[in-house]
Amino acid sequence: MFCRNCGNELNPGAEVCLKCGVPKTKGHNFCPICGAETHPEAVLCVKCGASLVQPTVNADPTAKSKLVAGLLGIFLGYLGVHNFYLGYNKKAIAQLVITLCTCGAGSLISGVWGLIEGIMILCGNIATDADGKALTE
Repeated sequence: MFCRNCGNELNPGAEVCLKCGVPKTKGHNFCPICGAETHPEAVLCVKCGASLVQPTVNADPTAKSKLVAGLLGIFLGYLGVHNFYLGYNKKAIAQLVITLCTCGAGSLISGVWGLIEGIMILCGNIATDADGKALTE
């Protein structure tokens, strides 16, 4: 394995290049497989054909989806479903109670409330769940 920053051969199991001090996954000047010099925007190594694109890893697999939350708010907001999904249980119960205790007459109020929140979620104005975790795209 070779350093992506300087092209120096890395020791097996090394996390950092001993020549330049850069972590083994950082850099974009050299192929990590054959050590050939590469173009910074290249996707494949011309010499050995190895992929030069670093895999993207979701930092938090438990993060909630912004699209799901927004659509739940738009279509089922009068029941507070989007707030239950995001963990805002008190708001969700309030929307549900408004709808149920008025035999559906209050659904106009909680429906507009849910619609506005759904749009705000999709626009990014509401960007976190109840635990403070960022919503994923």
